Amino acid sequence: MSLPVNSQTILTGEIRYDVNSAREEILKNPLKKLNPHLVAKHITDSENRENLGYALQGNVELKDRTLAFFSDGTYAVMYNRDKYHVWYYSHDGKLIYAEEKDGLDYPYRSYKYTTMGELVNMGLRVSKEETFIYSPNGRLIAHWLRENAYDEDGNIIMQRRYAK
Repeated sequence: MSLPVNSQTILTGEIRYDVNSAREEILKNPLKKLNPHLVAKHITDSENRENLGYALQGNVELKDRTLAFFSDGTYAVMYNRDKYHVWYYSHDGKLIYAEEKDGLDYPYRSYKYTTMGELVNMGLRVSKEETFIYSPNGRLIAHWLRENAYDEDGNIIMQRRYAK
């Protein structure tokens, strides 16, 4: 016997995190070390000059990659063919950090490593506007909410702005 389906139920929900629940989530399943062959492949940015030129133009969304530029002169590259990794370079194009994500849909975890494979920090990206960043031992480094980063006491410790 079968019954006709007359309606559809759609459930939607939103996960909310605070400093402690985000910490618990990030510490639950840390990723393994980065693949050293993958790191070696990105040890220098072959498009360094071109990427720095795009910085001067304020162009960050390119056909094959997304760029981010930081006030200390470093920059990051995420290639469209591999959105699970972000490569952080010094001004002269030498790799300083590599970040690996465990997913692309929110929320997802990210782990940032030195080129020698040492864990620098861990992040829980809740949405485009919210990220929790922790040290390897689970101490909150920053809770980004839109353009402000807060410490555990709710004080603004950093600010950012997005290029339009």
